[in-house]
Amino acid sequence: AMALGLSDTVQANAGGITLETMFIDEGFGTLDEESLSNAINILESLAGSSRLVGIISHVEELKNRIPRQIRVIRNTIGSGSDVEIVV
Repeated sequence: AMALGLSDTVQANAGGITLETMFIDEGFGTLDEESLSNAINILESLAGSSRLVGIISHVEELKNRIPRQIRVIRNTIGSGSDVEIVV
């Protein structure tokens, strides 16, 4: 909610600057079930707007409810990572 409110405030007060992309990593794992559901519903409602919202999370509920994903997975060999795109 803070990130969304901040983006609206910046857009309203920054002389025509628009924030079209935002990445959120706000501790979804600490939310109770109802708060998490509310947060997901709000983020889903933004999906049809002109904003791109990226969520950085390990919370399983988010993984299950968000259809388009870029997953970064630790590689089992060495210290690298693999990227998986889910559409």
